[in-house]
Amino acid sequence: MPARRSVLAAMAAALPAAGLPALTTAASAAPAAPAGRAADPLPGGGDLGPNVLVFDPSTPDIQGKLDEIFRQQERAQFGTGRYALLFKPGTYHGLNAQLGFYTSIAGLGLSPDDTSINGDVTVDAGWFDGNATQNFWRSAENLALTPVSGTNRWAVAQAAPFRRMHIRGGLNLAPDGYGWASGGYIADSRVDGTVGPYSQQQWYTRDSAVGGWTNAVWNMVFSGVEGAPAQGFPDPPYTTLDTTPVSREKPFLYLDGDAYRVFLPEKRTNARGITWGSGTPRGTSLPLSQFYVVRPGTSATTMNQALDQGLHLLLTPGIHHVDRAVEVKRANTVVLGLGYATLIPDGGVTALKVADVDGVRLAGFLIDAGSVNSATLLEVGPEGASVDHAANPITVQDVFLRIGGAGAGKATTSMVINSNHTIVDHTWVWRADHGDGVGWETNRADYGVRVNGADVLATGLFVEHFNKYDVEWRGERGRTIFFQNEKAYDAPNQAAVQDGTTKGYAAYKVADSVTTHEGWGLGSYCYYNVDPTIRQDHAFAAPRTPGVKFHDLLVVSLSGHGQFEHIINDTGAATSGTDTVPSTVVSYP
Repeated sequence: MPARRSVLAAMAAALPAAGLPALTTAASAAPAAPAGRAADPLPGGGDLGPNVLVFDPSTPDIQGKLDEIFRQQERAQFGTGRYALLFKPGTYHGLNAQLGFYTSIAGLGLSPDDTSINGDVTVDAGWFDGNATQNFWRSAENLALTPVSGTNRWAVAQAAPFRRMHIRGGLNLAPDGYGWASGGYIADSRVDGTVGPYSQQQWYTRDSAVGGWTNAVWNMVFSGVEGAPAQGFPDPPYTTLDTTPVSREKPFLYLDGDAYRVFLPEKRTNARGITWGSGTPRGTSLPLSQFYVVRPGTSATTMNQALDQGLHLLLTPGIHHVDRAVEVKRANTVVLGLGYATLIPDGGVTALKVADVDGVRLAGFLIDAGSVNSATLLEVGPEGASVDHAANPITVQDVFLRIGGAGAGKATTSMVINSNHTIVDHTWVWRADHGDGVGWETNRADYGVRVNGADVLATGLFVEHFNKYDVEWRGERGRTIFFQNEKAYDAPNQAAVQDGTTKGYAAYKVADSVTTHEGWGLGSYCYYNVDPTIRQDHAFAAPRTPGVKFHDLLVVSLSGHGQFEHIINDTGAATSGTDTVPSTVVSYP
């Protein structure tokens, strides 16, 4: 079996770019204040820019505009186009919204049922010869769909969330022809019919309701899902938790009459099922006038002025370069991105830093490493953070980090979580294995996610291809529900990944000092395509103590390109040969 992505990456790179001219122009930066005079107060609210397209049922030729954007974005894996397609409440007929790269579609009601499409929101893989393993960076949110055929197709891979959706029918997670697929994430959604993952190798579904679930390949994880299949790992490979310990849904934009607001769902404990079943979700909302609308070209200085002024940030679709860290210092601040708004740190700065304060919400944007090495890309809390945030945690949701792929980028440690009780709800932290600026030293990134804070919860943790540890967990009482990982493909030889006396850096390492930690449904895969003789002693490393527990672990050697000797520490059977059959551990210790 070929690797999930890299075997066909060269083919994708050779595909011609779509010929549609750019649909947008960047806005200019806010003017600087003259020397010696304080900057004028910045206005809140305002226009969302040309890359946010808003439709209502009377809009002419909606399908034509959807098709136009799809033609531009279908193959633009590392392009600069960014789009948010927003639908006002109402009923729409006969639409098929095909989503390409960096395209988000969402309804503007308080409930998904406020915005009904008699039609489909489709992701398929025709652009990549039926292989869906590179269908990254697209999303669907807050819509009700009645699929034309009775089943909607959503064949995605990483960084493609499906949130607050109501499918009045079934959901197919595989591409046409059942080619390879490697997703994925669903939250706060209801599927009236059956979900068919088919060729999807792993998937995580949280706080939702499904009418049925048909099969599994390697690693299907559920927490708080009504209708989920029973626990069965490893045969069938279902990991099922009755509830999610703590969750708080992602903020979202909606219309209150003709005025935009951002809804902030409340925190739930031991959550199960959707938040919007009674029509109106529970939480609070903010008017758009309390947000500074960040357009491409806005400086980090201006963003920080807005934050210091007491405004939140709404990042509009586009590329946003920052020459200093955007610093969130105020409790309950919201930084919300639309249409995969992308922050790029210039000159080796950290893109975004959050103080050790309650209730900050980061959601819906991409951080792309710059060409000068950044020590970190995202810091949640300063080093030594110690505040108890249990009542009002910081949340990081659909925030994706990338090193390389769109060009050479470097970062020593991509995401650092120092604040206690932080919830990381769906992230993909990716050192690129294909695209431009890719090579063992070209897009060097030693560590993916480092957790120093206590009581941190990760729900849907995707971290891949780092030169050393993909995840390093140092804080006490950490929990992870679903982890998906591939080790770096491009390690030149065994010596390059030697961790002292250990062969290979662990994908997920819990520090020796930790006494309490727990994980459910964790998988790691190796595909050492430069030197297939490389061996990993294990994918998971953890102290041997009763308080550190793991459930439903697996490792896979893809086509025999490298092998694992064990799964966790010295426990678990080795992988062998080219059969691409997982080795599993049900419970550790």
